[in-house]
Amino acid sequence: MGRIKIVTTLLLLVLIVPVTAQKNKQSILKNLDGQTEKYGAIALEIWNMAEMGYLEEKSSALLQTTLGDAGFTVKTGVAEIPTAFVAEYGSGSPVIAILGEFDALPGLSQQAIPEKKSAGGEAGHACGHHLFGTASTAAAIAVKQWMASTKQKGTIRFYGCPAEEGGGAKVYMARAGLFDDVDVALHWHPGSRNAASAAAALANISAKFRFRGISAHAAGAPQMGRSSLDGVEAMNMMVNMMREHIPQEARIHYVITDGGKAPNVVPDFAEVYYYARHNRRDVVRDIFNRIVKAGEGAALGTGTSMDYELVNGVHELLPNLTLQKLVHGNLTAIGGMEYDQEEKAFADKIAITLGQTEVDVAMAKEVMPYREQARAYGSTDVGDVSFVVPTVGFSTATWVPGTPAHSWQAVAAGGTSIGTKGMMIAAKTLTATAIDLYENPELIKNAKLEFEERRGADFVYKPLLGDRPPALDYRK
Repeated sequence: MGRIKIVTTLLLLVLIVPVTAQKNKQSILKNLDGQTEKYGAIALEIWNMAEMGYLEEKSSALLQTTLGDAGFTVKTGVAEIPTAFVAEYGSGSPVIAILGEFDALPGLSQQAIPEKKSAGGEAGHACGHHLFGTASTAAAIAVKQWMASTKQKGTIRFYGCPAEEGGGAKVYMARAGLFDDVDVALHWHPGSRNAASAAAALANISAKFRFRGISAHAAGAPQMGRSSLDGVEAMNMMVNMMREHIPQEARIHYVITDGGKAPNVVPDFAEVYYYARHNRRDVVRDIFNRIVKAGEGAALGTGTSMDYELVNGVHELLPNLTLQKLVHGNLTAIGGMEYDQEEKAFADKIAITLGQTEVDVAMAKEVMPYREQARAYGSTDVGDVSFVVPTVGFSTATWVPGTPAHSWQAVAAGGTSIGTKGMMIAAKTLTATAIDLYENPELIKNAKLEFEERRGADFVYKPLLGDRPPALDYRK
């Protein structure tokens, strides 16, 4: 009789523990709903600051203070980057990382209204990183609260990652070994749909090419001058001809950042800023080397000199389907958002500027079906993290459906309750996923096995930007 009682008690414990853990998890997620106003205010403050890459002093400090006040130990200025930081709670393994960003884009200042109108600043959060960093902060704090209440062993760690837009802070952070002890890294991104399918991203190398010539009076003594702008234009012409002879999946973009100051002065300095992208980093290296050759030829042909600064280089994204299925399940369970009357009116006006008659509200409410194949268009320094540790991400509808990233419409919606609602969906999805990983070590084990298989047994991580120091002045 005593043996039966003991066995029955053990069975009850086995049944009760998961139920209790699930109740704790649901309680933490419900508590996040009650924090919407708090985190919405933080996101809006960062949105108003709109600080560009490596210049995000106030934005970084705000998130550091928020995490520090919540009981995290904060280490600042990591990887030789003043605005980068790491905040953690707990000790030992497993170590779950949550990535957060907070940089804005130049030239996209915009008010939170459904018509194009500058807010009077230099930059705008056209990629929603004010929401990204804040949701990730909210999730890290929620997970910490769950760990404290359940006495869960392990470490929750938040990575404050500046300058994703071309500055590549995560590359320097990975190079510095800051992810070496991490078991799983979680991230998300603002978007116009709720989706957690396997993602992709292009490898990318960027550089500023600087030509130097000889100044002279453009009319009175042109023979005495050598135009640096001629060098830039000759380089651009050769690269544009090269487009026919590179893989069709590749992308090359450039802007002339300095072309001289006056038409009647032969410019002795000019600069052009290039990006090269492809879904394989070895192909990107080859394309970039050909771009360099075009620059050298242009300098030779125009009697100028050329040097270049490698600004950034990021890996493509390495998927992890073990983690992706978990995240998709959590996002689906949490679900999308319902627009209220005011949000619907705002969204309809934005939709008209996008060539639509009215917004398709179902796209904000629904979660996209799970897919394991994805095409890449953009790039992210999360790619480097994904080659160091098993990594997974997703997106939520923080913008009006159909809105492209890097647009004034994205900035506008990101400054409204639409952005805040999508942000809190992301915070809950990150929180739920982290809790699942702590509770199920087998998930982490399987994710690591898949990671090693995809990465390859002989893989050695080497950043595409080499050993250059962080490009802290690339936005100045």
